[in-house]
Amino acid sequence: MESFSVFKDLAIIVIFAKLFGILARKCKAPQVVGEIIAGLLIGPSVLGFVSLSDFLSQMAEIGVILLMFSAGLETNLRDLIKTGFKATLIACAGVFVPLVGGTLLYSCFYGFAKIGTPEFFSALFIGVILTATSVSITVQALREMGKLKGTIGTTILSAAIIDDVIGIIVLTVVVGLSNGSTNAGTVCLKTALFFVFSIVVGLLIYKLFKYMDGRYPHTRRIPIMGLALCLAMAYIAEKYFGIADITGAYVAGIILCNIRDSEYIAEKMDINSYMLFGPIFFASIGLKTDISDLNMSILVFAICFVIVGLVCKIVGCGLVARMCKFTWADSLKIGVGMMTRGEVALIVSQKGLSVGLVSPVYFTAVILLIIASSILTPIMLKILYTKHPPKEECA
Repeated sequence: MESFSVFKDLAIIVIFAKLFGILARKCKAPQVVGEIIAGLLIGPSVLGFVSLSDFLSQMAEIGVILLMFSAGLETNLRDLIKTGFKATLIACAGVFVPLVGGTLLYSCFYGFAKIGTPEFFSALFIGVILTATSVSITVQALREMGKLKGTIGTTILSAAIIDDVIGIIVLTVVVGLSNGSTNAGTVCLKTALFFVFSIVVGLLIYKLFKYMDGRYPHTRRIPIMGLALCLAMAYIAEKYFGIADITGAYVAGIILCNIRDSEYIAEKMDINSYMLFGPIFFASIGLKTDISDLNMSILVFAICFVIVGLVCKIVGCGLVARMCKFTWADSLKIGVGMMTRGEVALIVSQKGLSVGLVSPVYFTAVILLIIASSILTPIMLKILYTKHPPKEECA
C-alpha cells in the first residue's frame, strides 16, 4: 500500500466520524455511537472504503491513551477522598454484581469452563466489560432537571468515579492472569507495586508540576510536559509492571488532576483527541467489528448482554444504597444513574481484543448496551424524579 494513501483513510475517517457523531447527537445518543457506526459503515464489513492498517491501529492506541489521560484529569481527587463509605460500597457493588452477571451470562451461552482456562478468562472478561460506568449522560440528565448538586446526584458521581478506579484495577488483574505464564500472586504483587510506584513518583511529579504551574501559569509547556508524563506512565505500566498501558495513562491524569492548570491541560488534550485521535479510536471499533459472523446466537447473546448489563447495575448499586439508609425510591434512582455505559466500556473491550480475550463480533453487544443505556437512563430518571421527588422538595 502506498504510504500516502493513509491520508485518504484519515480524511474519510474524520469526515464520516464527525458527520455520524453529529447525527447521533441530534438523535440524543452519545456522539461516540455515531463514530463507531461510521467506522462500521466505511469498514470492510459494509462499504470497504477503509481497512484497519497497522498505522491506524497505532493511532487508535494513542487515542485511547489520551482518552484515559483526560478521564484522570477530570477526576476530582479531593472529592474522591471525601466521598466516604457509602459511595465506596455502592461502587464496589457496581463492579462486583455486573462482573459476576457477565461471567455467568457468557458461561450459560457457551458452557462453564474450568478456572484458569482461556474460555474461563473470556467469560470473566465479558463481566469486566460490564463493570464500567459512564455518567456523562446521567450528569446531563440531572443537570437539566436541576438535581446534579443534590445528595443523590453527588452520590452517583462519587460512586461512578470510584467504580472506574476499581474497574481499571480489575481489568489490570484479569489481563495479567489471562497470561498463562503469570500466576495470581505475581499479578497482584505487580499491580500493588505499580500503585506504590505511582504514589511515590506521583507525589514528586505533582510537586514539580505545581512549581511549574506557579512559575509559568497557563503556558503551553505545562500540557506538553503533561502529555509526556501520560505517555511515559503508559510505557512504564506496560513494560515494567505488566499493567495495561491505559492504567498508566489514567494514573498520570489523576496525578495532575489537582494542579491549578489541570483544566488547561485537559482542554489542550481535548483538541488533539476531539479532532483526530478520538475519532480514529472510535471509528476503529467499527472497523474491527465483524458483522459477517453475526448470527441469531450472537444476536440473542447481545440482547441478553444488554439486559444483564442494565439490571446488574440497578440491582447491585440500588440494593447497597438501600443498605446505606437511602429510601427505596432514592436507591432506585442511584441504581439507574449508575447503569450508563460509554467510552470506558469500549476502551476495556478494545483491550480485551488486543490481548485475545474477546472476539470482534462481541463489539456489537457493547454498542447496543451503550445505545440502550444512553436512551433509557434519562427517561427513567425523569420518571423517578417526577413520581418520587426528593424529600427536601416535598417539605
